[in-house]
Amino acid sequence: MWALLPDNCYSASMKIAELNGVVHSDPEIMGGTPVFVGTRVPLQNLIDYLEGGESIEDFLDGFPSVKRAQVIAVIEAAKMKMLETV
Repeated sequence: MWALLPDNCYSASMKIAELNGVVHSDPEIMGGTPVFVGTRVPLQNLIDYLEGGESIEDFLDGFPSVKRAQVIAVIEAAKMKMLETV
């Protein structure tokens, strides 16, 4: 589980371990589907939006309970994970 950090705590230089509070999975919330902390918005929704050619702005407009910093943190975490494997 990732713990929530203030909006201004995310930066491009953060390590994955420091990205607490962005996404979590709880069997009591949407059957354990990974969701953005503080919401019932599945992480998969962001992935679907981006794969469909939508922007981060479009996603945030559609899901106002998700903070921009959470989206950026997820993208940064994915980027860092990919860079580890290359």
